[in-house]
Amino acid sequence: LGAVFLEMLPHALEEGDAKHVMLVMLAAILAFFLLEKLVLWRHSHGHEELDDATDESEHDHAMHAHGHGHDQGRSGLMILIGNSVHNFCDGIVIAASYLADPALGLAATLAIVSHAVPQQVGDFAVLVHSGYTRRRAFALNVATGCATLAGALGAYFALADMQQALPTVLAIAAASLLYVAVADLIPSLHRRPEAIETAKQSLLIAAGIGVIVAVHALLAH
Repeated sequence: LGAVFLEMLPHALEEGDAKHVMLVMLAAILAFFLLEKLVLWRHSHGHEELDDATDESEHDHAMHAHGHGHDQGRSGLMILIGNSVHNFCDGIVIAASYLADPALGLAATLAIVSHAVPQQVGDFAVLVHSGYTRRRAFALNVATGCATLAGALGAYFALADMQQALPTVLAIAAASLLYVAVADLIPSLHRRPEAIETAKQSLLIAAGIGVIVAVHALLAH
């Protein structure tokens, strides 16, 4: 949220037409919503097929009911495809941000890393549950992470001579981080409604925004 409202969006509005930037952000948020719906639909469809197959065997059904069965790699495959695309887009965000301003680039990198690290840990668990060995799951996680580098390098060379495209790319980048915050991170925080947890969460959110402010102030001088 700090990276979006304190860095990316102000830069996009400075460099481009305000109406265009806001329309791009709106369209991008709706596109991310539909994309996630597609991934969730494919994921649930795979589980329905799996349930039909496991019903044919009492042993397999019991294993599935107790959460010990593998899903024949369906979840893992969706994770790998989704993560590769997501990480590639993250790379584009980082490159576009650095091209616009070093302070913006660092802020975007911090924001992306802060949600990518716990996400990768969760994805590792899904891959293991899908039947991958720990070694293979780790190797595949690293491989999907390389998509970030590919996206960053591709965007850097593509956008270096296309400064007029930066406001649009920054608007999409801001929409990406905003969608992650409001669709994924905030709902997960609401699962712990206790007063002490709410206080901790509020302090950590403030600390995260403070990091963005501090980075901006440091690099500005």
